[in-house]
Amino acid sequence: MPLLGKLNHLTVLKDSSPGLYLDGGELGEILLPGDAIPKGAAPGDVLEVFIYRDSEDRLVATTLKPMATVGDFAALKVTETHPRMGAFLDWGLRKDLLLPNAEQERRVRAGETVVVYVFIDHQTERIIATTRLQGHIDHTPPSYKVGYEVSLLIASETPLGYNAIINNSRLGLLYRSELATPLEIGQRCEGFVRTIRADGKIDLGLDQQGYQRVAPLADRILTAIRANHGLLPLSDSSSPEEIRTTFQTSKKAFKQALGNLYRQRLIEIEESGIRLKK
Repeated sequence: MPLLGKLNHLTVLKDSSPGLYLDGGELGEILLPGDAIPKGAAPGDVLEVFIYRDSEDRLVATTLKPMATVGDFAALKVTETHPRMGAFLDWGLRKDLLLPNAEQERRVRAGETVVVYVFIDHQTERIIATTRLQGHIDHTPPSYKVGYEVSLLIASETPLGYNAIINNSRLGLLYRSELATPLEIGQRCEGFVRTIRADGKIDLGLDQQGYQRVAPLADRILTAIRANHGLLPLSDSSSPEEIRTTFQTSKKAFKQALGNLYRQRLIEIEESGIRLKK
């Protein structure tokens, strides 16, 4: 059965002046308006469409793909706010997505980007958004282990660092002390599971942990020193920004890799930088 708020593959039943009517199964015939019809589409064709409700609460389809579907966490820009209704978000469709006042953890402003969860309000059967993310986080034990690579969506800033949505389902924490540069709310990046605590909380990092992280980084540092005629103008006192720019890693990981190379007697650490040991 076709699903509201999701991408569906529906068969074209008939052509009419308003557009094409699609076979919505138990949902009945669903209109695909004329301005959204792919060139050459005709009865019998199967089209990929997104189903939502128009301003009059009728089910309609579109071939446009939204930035998020029901069940997704996403970073969306606020286009405008209304004192009674709430805020409206750009999600890639002609009709903006409503973020009701009651679903705002704090009042949002026009022009800002907010991280929301998209769901169906079962009282109105409308697709809406919420910034109250905790009620939609999966709290069951995760299937992944320490060291697992995950996709992250930076959701909010805390005194310790940044909360991030993990694989569109769980919440984890990136510690500020392990980051070379600040992150932006709504930023997407890859990360790694550092720790899964007994209470279910998950600590994250942007670099691999332990030897898996240090060994490849140490090899890259050696390559960079050799390419720079045996002397690299960086050291363990260099700024986190310099290190991140050069090696795309945190200062903590950089210092661990330097220690590994120093113990192998491959480098010398001088005031002017890191020198390849003869």
